[in-house]
Amino acid sequence: MRIYDLCVIGSGPAGQRAAIQASKLGKSVCVVEKRILGGVAINTGTIPSKALREAIMAELQRSRGLFRPGGDLKTRRNDTFKGLLGACQRVIQHEVDLVSSHFASNGVELFEGKASFIDDHRIRISRTHSDETIEANHILVSVGTHPAKPPDLVFDGENVITSDQLVQLPYMPQSMIVVGGGVIGTEYASMISALGVRTTLVEGRDRLLGFVDNELVEALQYHLRVGGATLRLGERVVNVSVIDPPQGARSYNNRMVQATLESGKTLRADCLLYCVGRQGATAQLNLEGCGLEADDRGRLKVNDVFQTAVPHIYACGDVIGFPALASTSMEQGRLAACHMFGEPTQSVPELLPFGIYAVPEISMVGWTEDRLTAEGIPYEAGIAQYREIARGQLLGDDIGMLKMLIHQETREILGVHVIGTGATELVHIGQAAIAFKAKVDYFVNTVFNYPTLAECYKVAALNGINKLRCI
Repeated sequence: MRIYDLCVIGSGPAGQRAAIQASKLGKSVCVVEKRILGGVAINTGTIPSKALREAIMAELQRSRGLFRPGGDLKTRRNDTFKGLLGACQRVIQHEVDLVSSHFASNGVELFEGKASFIDDHRIRISRTHSDETIEANHILVSVGTHPAKPPDLVFDGENVITSDQLVQLPYMPQSMIVVGGGVIGTEYASMISALGVRTTLVEGRDRLLGFVDNELVEALQYHLRVGGATLRLGERVVNVSVIDPPQGARSYNNRMVQATLESGKTLRADCLLYCVGRQGATAQLNLEGCGLEADDRGRLKVNDVFQTAVPHIYACGDVIGFPALASTSMEQGRLAACHMFGEPTQSVPELLPFGIYAVPEISMVGWTEDRLTAEGIPYEAGIAQYREIARGQLLGDDIGMLKMLIHQETREILGVHVIGTGATELVHIGQAAIAFKAKVDYFVNTVFNYPTLAECYKVAALNGINKLRCI
């Protein structure tokens, strides 16, 4: 039986980063993966959804008016959708190959098979025709999550699907109901709507993306509606059934899905995408064998250095819950590996950026207006609209906006919130400014390349200072 310094269960972002970090520290490391290398992030989550978004945006720029009436519209739509999904698969395969090469170059041994605990140091690796046992001084659980599936909902892969199944959909729907206005539901609803699919987004709360700045969410909701999407906010789906198309209705696969809302409304579409909640993939780990227990959503509880109740067993990534982002998972994996082997490190969790790859993009870092108000911290907001910026005009983006939150007394930057083209890139300038406790005057006095979206920081700073002078 082979003994390792670290055994990582799951090869997603957290597992990758932990394995490579431990290897850099001279430790013997193995990774156990039961499915495809790269985990959810590369195969069904982050990379596929972002690849699909980029493919859609590129297709719309290349082929405006592609779906105008005439000819075999159904065939053209399906061929286009197949091409978009094909582009995703090429990106996915490249990322899988990249992870494989990183493991090989760092001496990380990969085991294919299903991992389960025998005890708190031994792991059984089960394959179709054989089992193998390994032992490790430290273990990291980074198995990620899978879409939650209500027991009364039948997912057939065509009419009723999860986010994992969207990138394998065999046809392009003419209409879609998206249930859930969190990050995944909002991203996919905006992408599909941008592609010309008649989209209805159903969310039980009275707004999308509850943790995002109100003003940005209002702008996103407005943009979705202008783009043709229907938002059913404050509504809940109570029944879903697959039906024959009513007389006169057009269906692209000869079946339709019908959703009944709590308010009594009935919605019909070719396809329903269910995006409410995710479940930690811990059910088959035999956690009892190592003395651990998951909560009712399959998640593991950890301390601030990612240790579970068993000190030499760590957990990172989506399996420990919020924020459940690929970027944060990577950092958690690195920090966990450093802690377990005594390597000094630092973390700045209050400066984790959030990126929502909807159409348009949204990104944020630092404090929100709601939190500042609740904490009684005096602040002012400096605003820059993309339409004021030459680069915004060149890009044709007249809805983008950057908001900078400024402390009224110290003039320090407290938060940055962006919606529009390049938001997930632009936010990092604000992240650095907050980290180094920069004052708003820095952005007034610095020079940005012209024309760039980065100029938004100067415009927002000037706007904020003008407001501060009136106080």
